[in-house]
Amino acid sequence: MIQYFKNINHQTVAISKPENGAWINILPPLKLEEFTELAEELDIPVDFLTDSLDIDERTRFEEDDKVKLIVIKTPTENNSFNDSDAFYITIPICIILTHNHIITVNSFENDAIKKFLNTFQNRHPDNRKMMALKIMEKVVQTNMEFLKEINHRRNLTEQKLYDAHRNEELLQLMRIQKSLVYFVTALRSNELLLIKLERTNFLGLNDEEKEFLNDLIVDTSQALEMANIYTNILSSTLDAFASMIANNQNEVLKRLSVITIVLTFPVLVSSIYGMNVPIPFSDSPYAFYTPVILSIVISLVIGWFFLRKKLF
Repeated sequence: MIQYFKNINHQTVAISKPENGAWINILPPLKLEEFTELAEELDIPVDFLTDSLDIDERTRFEEDDKVKLIVIKTPTENNSFNDSDAFYITIPICIILTHNHIITVNSFENDAIKKFLNTFQNRHPDNRKMMALKIMEKVVQTNMEFLKEINHRRNLTEQKLYDAHRNEELLQLMRIQKSLVYFVTALRSNELLLIKLERTNFLGLNDEEKEFLNDLIVDTSQALEMANIYTNILSSTLDAFASMIANNQNEVLKRLSVITIVLTFPVLVSSIYGMNVPIPFSDSPYAFYTPVILSIVISLVIGWFFLRKKLF
């Protein structure tokens, strides 16, 4: 699906065909025929449009016949039906700057482009370089918001895990950990991309725009640091819970071993008195009570010994 937007008197207006100064936003479902027609109409390489179809496309920038391409990663919710998949994944957004248009290509709907659309009426389409930076700004903001949401989800899951050690909560934490891996990888590559853009001045920015780009680099570094901190906290939490589970298992096994030892001696006494051979007190009228009392005394003595040693 191809959308065309134009800023007219500070209002976002949807138009039916590309015009000079328009923003072209391409969303799924994506058709190769539409890519080919748009590439021929705007005189841009078709590869620039299809690169976003690969979810593993790396962040980069390149130029072909004065048409500039920037690929940046942004987070989005994972709609997978697999219960073990990450809650969030990162997808590429292709930003294409032509002579008269700015084009964004998305393989999935994402919050960054929605945020940009909501503020498009405040943009100046003639300044395509600044529009590209504003899209990157929305990507950084989306990363920060999703990271805060992940941290909040982690805190809730950990609290549930403290109250009841269940596999469901551990699975939730594992999915959060997978999400953080996507964030760390994407933010690191985004940071390198922005640093290269600043160093090479690929977009031909002026001093004010360079300062804005520098702020984006700082915010991206902050988001990366947040993601690393949350990842370390989660790893430490999972290690702590693994140790707690191992300790609890050892306690259970130790108690079962003590109970087995305590019960072994009564069984031994009963076995001896059950033999078909002459034994002491076999002719006594209290022959039944003798092994019972003896078993109880031995069990109490052994139990008292383990309690004294704090082994039970």
